[in-house]
Amino acid sequence: MRKCPICGKEPVKEYRPFCSRRCADVDLAHWLRGDYRIPVEDETPRDDEA
Repeated sequence: MRKCPICGKEPVKEYRPFCSRRCADVDLAHWLRGDYRIPVEDETPRDDEA
């Protein structure tokens, strides 16, 4: 079984894949802040750049 992605402890069934509510909340905070976003570049030039 995989470890908790936040702290590396064994996961708990209730919070899987996390080990606790705290680690689940820390992960949610990362999502809400946008820490997991993938940067992309727009391939189409805007009208003011052409």
